[in-house]
Amino acid sequence: MSNHPTADIGVIGLAVMGQNLVLNMNDRGFSVAVYNRTVSKVADFIAGPASGTSIEGANSLAELVAALKRPRRVMLMVKAGAPTDQTILDLIPLLEPGDIIIDGGNSNYHDTIRRTREVEAHGLRFIGTGVSGGEEGARTGPSIMPGGSPEAWPHVKHILQSVAAKVGGSSCCEWIGPNGAGHFVKMVHNGIEYGDMQIIAESYHIMKELLGLSNQEMYEVYARWNTGTLDSYLIQITRDILAYQDKKGESTLDTILDSAGQKGTGKWTAIAALDTGIPLTLIGEAVFARFLSSLTTERARAEKVLSGPPPAHKHDRTALVRDLHEAVYASKIMSYAQGYMLLRAAADTYDWPLNYGSIALMWRGGCIIRSAFLGKIKQAFDSEAGMESLLVAPYFSKALSEAQGAWRRTVATATMSGIPIPAISSALSFYDGYRRARGPANLIQAQRDYFGAHTYERLDHARGNFFHTDWTGSGGPVTAGSYQA
Repeated sequence: MSNHPTADIGVIGLAVMGQNLVLNMNDRGFSVAVYNRTVSKVADFIAGPASGTSIEGANSLAELVAALKRPRRVMLMVKAGAPTDQTILDLIPLLEPGDIIIDGGNSNYHDTIRRTREVEAHGLRFIGTGVSGGEEGARTGPSIMPGGSPEAWPHVKHILQSVAAKVGGSSCCEWIGPNGAGHFVKMVHNGIEYGDMQIIAESYHIMKELLGLSNQEMYEVYARWNTGTLDSYLIQITRDILAYQDKKGESTLDTILDSAGQKGTGKWTAIAALDTGIPLTLIGEAVFARFLSSLTTERARAEKVLSGPPPAHKHDRTALVRDLHEAVYASKIMSYAQGYMLLRAAADTYDWPLNYGSIALMWRGGCIIRSAFLGKIKQAFDSEAGMESLLVAPYFSKALSEAQGAWRRTVATATMSGIPIPAISSALSFYDGYRRARGPANLIQAQRDYFGAHTYERLDHARGNFFHTDWTGSGGPVTAGSYQA
């Protein structure tokens, strides 16, 4: 390694994402120094994938820092949680005021808020950035969602925007906001991803179990869907998965255990929704569906005991697949709409100046939830920046109106046939609940007041005035008060 600082940026962590991001940076003309806690991986990387490049390997954190131009930029691609905290603690004494630490891992936004505060207390700058796109995205151009110390952005903007995906000449990377904003947006991205994947899995289940379509026939359906309004990365890879066969000519998909794993970001999204009082029903159901899928032994035993409906009559394949397309599209809209509701709540809670249209543009390329209608989301927010919900935007309200007949038939057919569709059905229930000015919650308030004197508001009085009824004639005037989650 040179005795003089030559590297534009240092990267710590040489797992799959770290290695591919480093190679991406090198391809874009940036000089990169790398370090890994298991130092042998540095040598293996330099001799292997990085062979023939100008990428420099370091055998210690001190050596890595010494190789960096000022202000030093160090990007962490290590496991979230304690490993990230420890790496930051080890780095701080080696850096100088104005230097920048970038956490590119899947960190919880609460940790990023805390880390920004702690790092800035040492005169340093901190960026917590979501990086989406998996192995391929990291190598060729991911979606990058940075937030943290605003003063750091000008010093990393060129690097991050250069390595990010490009759509229509625009980089899928822009400043999100202070402290934990970047990682929060990445978390919501992942929550929407959970919803999208569950919706697609439910459509696959209906076609496989109810219609008896072969993998080749379903491949043709998803291939057709990927040329229209459902054009998206997840539909594309679903098509490819259905066509994939092993060396014996057998479908690999059919050999995979139906137990879905997760790394926690979908759960974090659901928790954030509960904390802010936002009804992320679809994403919540997607998380719970993964939990249910993990109960493989219990489900096998239950199948022998619990009955379902009798076999359904033969369905019109063409009609049901056509309806299913509309149900998937409508549910997908609901997934994004709920995600944006959570973003708006977080912006209010944490005073983040989120640009919702810009976020949609960042998701158009490189990331897992990239899809054709993200441009429509950008247009919707450009037309009405203060829009309460995507559902009321003309494009989306029209699409939902046109799809709802097919959506309802799909839910009814699946339910009567015993096919579980928690994401698609909860999306429809949310739509029906959201479009009603008055629902049944008045009864819930009456019940709460009856058993706990929790009080209620009245239609004939201004909001904020609370009343209590002595429902039994034996209660007193003392109330428990009311609150909102």
